[in-house]
Amino acid sequence: MTEKLQLYKCNVCGNIVEVINSGEGTLVCCSLPMELLEEKSNDSEFQEKHVPIVTMEGENKIIRVGSIEHPMEKEHYIVFIEAISPDKKYLKRKYLSPEDKPEMELKSACNYNNFKARELCNIHGLWTNEYNEN
Repeated sequence: MTEKLQLYKCNVCGNIVEVINSGEGTLVCCSLPMELLEEKSNDSEFQEKHVPIVTMEGENKIIRVGSIEHPMEKEHYIVFIEAISPDKKYLKRKYLSPEDKPEMELKSACNYNNFKARELCNIHGLWTNEYNEN
């Protein structure tokens, strides 16, 4: 069974799909089942460059990728950064290119006090961290 907002990758062509509605069955691409991208949160193996870190700057929250900034090169970069509300009803996502800085700003008007920060590295997969203001 698929779950809302899960990401699946085709290991043949590289397509990535996101589940919008949960459902039964297997996602298939290139005639093979797609791989569920598991959310990782322990980054010691990769020198602390993948787990999203949330900081406050004035009234706004900044999500940065890694306590050591993730490289942003043509061969290795962050595809997107996102913030997801606990009930999965609200999502803010920023797509990145290799020349971008690996960060996303949440304006104070977004009212995200508790959320899951997630990012997708084109090589090392999906990474997450919980942010709770309280």
